[in-house]
Amino acid sequence: MTFAKPETVEDLLNYRLNRLLASSGAMVTRLCEGKYGITRREWRLICLLAAHGAMSPSELAGRAHLERARVSRHISDLIAKKQVVRVAVPEDGRRARIELTARGRKVHDELFPQSVGFNNLVLAALKPGELAAFDRALTQLTKVADALSASHPLKEKADRRHGGSRRFGQGGTEPA
Repeated sequence: MTFAKPETVEDLLNYRLNRLLASSGAMVTRLCEGKYGITRREWRLICLLAAHGAMSPSELAGRAHLERARVSRHISDLIAKKQVVRVAVPEDGRRARIELTARGRKVHDELFPQSVGFNNLVLAALKPGELAAFDRALTQLTKVADALSASHPLKEKADRRHGGSRRFGQGGTEPA
């Protein structure tokens, strides 16, 4: 396996990061779903609201790095679960801010320390110097990826609402 000269999908950075996320996040996901009745993405929104306070759905989507429409669905689900509320902005009745309820705060206060514990168990595999180097490398890779994403927009977009991708031409047939 090598990052410098990938030969299979297992050698690609994104594959390996997704694999790490799947393995390291499994316990938190089980807790979210089994004990608290929320998804991992809903958990992400709860954490962001706990850390940064009430915010608009658009700001929440941006901080969560999720599509606005997906966040809107998660907000509706979290409202139904009484984890968050939508509060109208007094100056503009068309706008609202999302904030945690007492119930949402309680979930965060219980689940966050457990998430930290699982996080620390995984990171314990690294020595302090390795951990610091990994942190610096991850920060640098994220900056580069953000800059590349911003400077190289692709006109092709997946149409996830209708089954996944736009690989094929009009009418759903494969291009010639």
